[in-house]
Amino acid sequence: MKIHNNRIAHRGAFNNKDIPENSMLAFRKAMKMNWAIELDVQLTKDNVLVVFHDDNMERMTGVSKRICDVTSTELKKYTLLDTKEKIPTLEEVLKLVKGKVLLDIEVKNTKKIHDTCQILLSILEDYPYSYILKSFNPRIVRYLKKHSQSEVGYLIHSKYNTLLLRWFMQSSFMIHYSKADYLAIHKKLLKTKKFQKLSLKYPIMVWTIKKKEEFPKEPFIAVCNNIGNGI
Repeated sequence: MKIHNNRIAHRGAFNNKDIPENSMLAFRKAMKMNWAIELDVQLTKDNVLVVFHDDNMERMTGVSKRICDVTSTELKKYTLLDTKEKIPTLEEVLKLVKGKVLLDIEVKNTKKIHDTCQILLSILEDYPYSYILKSFNPRIVRYLKKHSQSEVGYLIHSKYNTLLLRWFMQSSFMIHYSKADYLAIHKKLLKTKKFQKLSLKYPIMVWTIKKKEEFPKEPFIAVCNNIGNGI
């Protein structure tokens, strides 16, 4: 996995003031800095893949609706925060980037695993440039690994709703089940013996880095916020 400077711009180079996360503006800024771009994708009601992080639109648009309940046409009415930026489709982002930097595409959790993955892979068939895929859902990771030639990563959080769920989702069994090529772990997990040992077997991506002092040493890949503000 070759990534310039081992750094990735988390949701683009944004500040959520005049440059919203996961916006075309944030992606343009990251590209100017020659940083790889991390972004999130999920399906609208009419099965269009859009680039948006939250399940609900309220934090970024002020409108309390779920992405999966809104059509792509309706989405065009809303802007991100107090800007003119709108929620982009994945295809719009691909046309913008055109291989200038690597894309790190996170597939958000969904009940429509097959539809989401199939639409994603169909779109990427026409994108002859570098990208990697990942998800928190091991079933999505396993599906993408089986049906694509891309490197696919398993995202692992440091917190889950219960201790049992945390143990299960972080377990060697689940990592093996996912068939992941690499692991994308929360920065708190990097200090644990388990993931230090796993780093000998898997490439490790670390999220989300917000300060210089949090930067992991190579060969770890840093997924960063606050780009341009001391990072």
